[in-house]
Amino acid sequence: MDRFENSFLHANRTKRASANRVKKYGLAVPIVIIIGLMVIITVQAQSRVPFRFSLVPASDGIAACLRNAAATVTLLPKEDLRGVDTLDLKAEGLPPNTAFTVFLTELATAPFGAAEYIGEFTTNAAGRGSVRMDAIIEEAFSIVGGVAGRKELNHVVLWFADPANDDECFRPGTVPNTPFDGDGQAGTAVLSSRNFLPNAPLQ
Repeated sequence: MDRFENSFLHANRTKRASANRVKKYGLAVPIVIIIGLMVIITVQAQSRVPFRFSLVPASDGIAACLRNAAATVTLLPKEDLRGVDTLDLKAEGLPPNTAFTVFLTELATAPFGAAEYIGEFTTNAAGRGSVRMDAIIEEAFSIVGGVAGRKELNHVVLWFADPANDDECFRPGTVPNTPFDGDGQAGTAVLSSRNFLPNAPLQ
């Protein structure tokens, strides 16, 4: 038997096997495949699309001092699929070579309420900086004193990481230090989502 005949017989056997499976299982296999595809499409459709919002100077004093300070936040909601969201922050118009901390907060202005420290970045010589973080962002919350103390963290705020760095905008000693850094010592708030008040970008 030559190679051609072998190929022909193999093809016939494959066709017969496929026909037998269809006879045995009917439409069960195609239906299972279709349902699987529908589940995948549904999960993908349920995932939220990325959205973007801006941050503005957190106070009138900062706005007067850092006239071009601004930041853009892009949120990629992926918690349902990957267990975390991705927050991408790009800032500009800030003092050069300066460290800033990033927090999710309950309120956009002082006293800021409940807060979560999620990241830090340092600007380059041109006063630009960026940071990308994977965490629960869109549905972030804090609990203080039990479930009744749940606070939604729907705002984003940036602080000078070093208390001395806000001396560029305010006379030394006139602005109190804040706790918004890993060592518990930070400067004043620089950028925030107060432009969304009375709403919030992460609601």
